[in-house]
Amino acid sequence: MKQKKLSVFMMSAAAALVLAACGGGEETTDGGSGEGGGESEGLESNIVTIATGGASGPYNIIGTTLADTYSKTYGVNSRTQTTGASVENVNLIKEDKIEMAFTMSDVVSQAVEGTEGFTEPTDKISQIAALYPNYVQIVTTADSGIETFDDLRGKRIAVGDQNSGVEVNARTLLEGHGITYDDIQVDYLGYAEAADGLRAGQIDAAFLTSGLPNASLLELSQSLDIRLVSVDPADVEQIAQDQSYFVALEIPANTYGNEEAIPTAAIMNALIVNADMSEDDVYKLTKTFFENLESLENSHQAASDISLEAAQEGLVAPLHPGAERYYSEQ
Repeated sequence: MKQKKLSVFMMSAAAALVLAACGGGEETTDGGSGEGGGESEGLESNIVTIATGGASGPYNIIGTTLADTYSKTYGVNSRTQTTGASVENVNLIKEDKIEMAFTMSDVVSQAVEGTEGFTEPTDKISQIAALYPNYVQIVTTADSGIETFDDLRGKRIAVGDQNSGVEVNARTLLEGHGITYDDIQVDYLGYAEAADGLRAGQIDAAFLTSGLPNASLLELSQSLDIRLVSVDPADVEQIAQDQSYFVALEIPANTYGNEEAIPTAAIMNALIVNADMSEDDVYKLTKTFFENLESLENSHQAASDISLEAAQEGLVAPLHPGAERYYSEQ
């Protein structure tokens, strides 16, 4: 009988030790975050590659800060991948080569619907948020003779990297004004190359569509007498009847030394993810994104136009369940 009681006691003690060990593990996990351990648990994915754009553009500057934040928060390998921007970024997600991307809403809309350069609709893209507006910045030199949009006809124009979001909306705006690529001399140049081309007199004008200010254009304005070409709000409204992602906005005065605000067209940017990412991972990535808006703003002022309140306005792709879960908590 004594031996039986001793055995029961030893089993009970062992069970208590196991429970204590389990309890201790939970306490350590919870204590790591201060909010139930959500962030300290890490991600199911060990890699979070963020496709951006050219090295000098807001996408890459903001994306680099975001990747650093993800790496520090979750201990994952998060990095940016410089690309030709929106079209390439969408295709990289479709090919399962990246997890997240900054893109323009017009390109995402076309990819989801299977229009323009996309031969069939895709269900690989989910959206986390609508971000900040990308302003169409049409720049020329003060002595070029180009004063209106119609003056672009017959000129040598940089329209962005081929198949980039810049090129897609440049082509759309040109066509909306009755100008095709047959009516101009086209150069496929990114931001920095376009600025160099204007400085060297090799091109007459350039489309640089991005958040404000564009670093390449800002630098150019400090060494060259430039002119920003306006886009009539009535023309933007007319084009938006078929391309609803266009809105009429103004480049504020003194952005590039311009004395007055410049009317132009704008397109909202989108933060998208691979639709196959887990709900938990995307929930954490979304949460961390919005909790670190201040550091993103410090990296580039375009991020100051990102807000939680407007993040679900103008979505052009299905909202990922993980992002939806985060929004439902706010």
